[in-house]
Amino acid sequence: MTPSSVAPVPRYRNPIRVLMVHRNFRLFWLGQTGSVIGTWMESVATGWLALQLTNSAFMVGVVSAAGSLPVLLLTLYAGVVVDRRPKLKVVKTTQALFLLQSAVLWWLDWSGHITVAWLALISLIAGAINSFDIPARQSLMIELVGREDVVDAIALNSSGFNVARVIGPALAAIVIYRLGLAWCFAINSVSFLLVLIGLSMIRVSASGERALAKARGAGGSSMSGLLEGLQFMTRTRPVALLMMLVAVYSVFGIPFLVLMPVFAKDVLHGNAQTYGTLLAAVGIGAVIGALSLAMMGHRARRGQWLAYASVSFCAFLFAFSFTRSLWFSVPLLALVGFAMIQNNALANGLLQTLSPDHLRGRVMAAYAFVFVGLGPIGSLLAGTVAEVAGTPVAVGAGALVLLTFAGWVLWLRPEVKTL
Repeated sequence: MTPSSVAPVPRYRNPIRVLMVHRNFRLFWLGQTGSVIGTWMESVATGWLALQLTNSAFMVGVVSAAGSLPVLLLTLYAGVVVDRRPKLKVVKTTQALFLLQSAVLWWLDWSGHITVAWLALISLIAGAINSFDIPARQSLMIELVGREDVVDAIALNSSGFNVARVIGPALAAIVIYRLGLAWCFAINSVSFLLVLIGLSMIRVSASGERALAKARGAGGSSMSGLLEGLQFMTRTRPVALLMMLVAVYSVFGIPFLVLMPVFAKDVLHGNAQTYGTLLAAVGIGAVIGALSLAMMGHRARRGQWLAYASVSFCAFLFAFSFTRSLWFSVPLLALVGFAMIQNNALANGLLQTLSPDHLRGRVMAAYAFVFVGLGPIGSLLAGTVAEVAGTPVAVGAGALVLLTFAGWVLWLRPEVKTL
């Protein structure tokens, strides 16, 4: 065969190839994307409701922190449970519980019984459910598509999440204006039926069953299982560095989203529609970022790509902190979303590919612990700084701290950048 007869390797891959090839992932993605639209509607309504009830940036941060605190306390134990139970069954259970939680929130607001204390308590309950849902859902991904396609699947799952980020806040603004906040919670409750229907049609692979059998066969107490996972993560240098990066990202980078209702109201002098527009801008950028990552496939070294995305995220977020106009805020937030989703997908995918099958639930639990569980620290810190020095200072200072740490991990340490 002559060289000219060899089929050329495509420069870029079809960004939705994973959806076309893997039936299980297609069912999962469709259900999740539909459900997350409702979740984003609830998120917008919750942030705006907290601001209405208290008129305090600090209390908005408290309500957000309440949703993350249980993840900090429970998720490491949840990782052991996830590794020793069928992951698909765990995800079905958590999604059903989310449906009930949203229904209760709808009733409290609709009946006029809602207070900031109730809002914080329901956020705590949602956080407890999330403690088990996040590691189960994340570690299920590789069973749906296999190890080679897991980064592309995470990127596409992120694109669906961010399509919902665009649609959800826009619908929330309409529903809040036409019907009131309570109906955002009602729609979210119904939306969980979509994901439950999709999950009921999925059949997991034999490799998932083998990993489950191995995890169960290891036996021992929950504490010994937890220690086994922690030893792997601390002794595997790239995994440890990635976890540290995700932790600092969670504390100093992600809280800009928590402060969006305050930024919309006090800095841009807008309303709920302004808030929805800002979140939609982040979502549009994130969708483009996720699809571009899926198109790259295995062409780029993922550790190096993570370094570029991390620096870009910090730079765009810092620039956003200086904006005082919606016209400048929207394109900058789109760029923030573009870089943010590439950070998330690459860090998540690298952690999953570096993890053995029987420990993946525990690694993803640790990922949830640092990414979501440390959120209360970031939310409270950002809320406090915003209360004292202003929201732009809180956002800009967080970007600078993250830039300093990311520079050390990704540019001065070779373990991650060379992956």
